[in-house]
Amino acid sequence: QVQLVESGGGYVQPGGSLRLSCAASGCTFGDFAMTWYRRAPGKKRELVASVGTTGDNTDYADSVKGQFTISRDNAKNTVALQMNSLNPEDTAVYYCNAWQTQTDYWGQGTQVTVSS
Repeated sequence: QVQLVESGGGYVQPGGSLRLSCAASGCTFGDFAMTWYRRAPGKKRELVASVGTTGDNTDYADSVKGQFTISRDNAKNTVALQMNSLNPEDTAVYYCNAWQTQTDYWGQGTQVTVSS
């Protein structure tokens, strides 16, 4: 059974940083593209950042380019999202997603709150 477990969320003041991590189990991690999504209160789910199976290809939402960095460690079955210069608009539940053709899995989400 595939499991994705996010961690690293929390409360941070504007301008601060957080590093989210997602640990995968029950799958061949290197076969999956990994993506971070977020859902802010009252808004639709938004793709934040994605990384290909080898880690060489990354893509970001325009709203986080230059601010967030996605990375993966296939030896440790983890994907991380480094979030810098956080602002209140980044407040959301962040979800980890593992995708391959016709199959995807979701984590339970981790709350990030940016507030002074």
